[in-house]
Amino acid sequence: MPRIIRSGRNHVVVPWRGEVWIIALLGLLPAAVYFWYGAQDRLGPDPVNVFERWLGLWAVRFLVLTLLVTPLRVLAGYSLLRYRRMLGLLVFAYACLHVGTYVILDQQGNLGVLVQDITHRPFLLLGFVAFVLLSLLAATSTNWSMRRLGRQWGRLHRLVYGVALLVAVHFLMAFKTYNATSVGYAAILGMLVLWRAPDLWRKRMRRAP
Repeated sequence: MPRIIRSGRNHVVVPWRGEVWIIALLGLLPAAVYFWYGAQDRLGPDPVNVFERWLGLWAVRFLVLTLLVTPLRVLAGYSLLRYRRMLGLLVFAYACLHVGTYVILDQQGNLGVLVQDITHRPFLLLGFVAFVLLSLLAATSTNWSMRRLGRQWGRLHRLVYGVALLVAVHFLMAFKTYNATSVGYAAILGMLVLWRAPDLWRKRMRRAP
């Protein structure tokens, strides 16, 4: 079991060896369940659409958990920074599965149809931009990237708040009618970005000449 130690004002969760990877496996468990349901033909009359939406929903859920790490440390004094990278990678994993399902199963990999669909449906364009930015964050999530980029790494990874806004709007627009799930998660993402906005603005102003 993880230990909780006191460090200044914060309670830091210290995991036992290998716990982060267990979290990764547990995080991927819903995807495995959905694959199994699909193989058993238990996803209803439109299995591709259901599969695609479920994967997208879990990407949003892990994005919310990733963004909650800082408020939890500031407001409650519990530091889960050790887990943030893995949570972020789970966001990317589910985003890849979500996009892959759309590209391969939904559109059959037809590049012409994909381009037309993305350019004519705004919510898809927003989702595509969010995925590109998320891919950049995932590619630079390594210790080597942190050392190589130095201070620029932190500035780059603040793009996650832009990703959150894009995802919130994409998630809302993906449904023909508003519902508790889409509005609820979009509102949570919006509040997490707004909560962080003043601090990000102060940092930006301090860097200004």
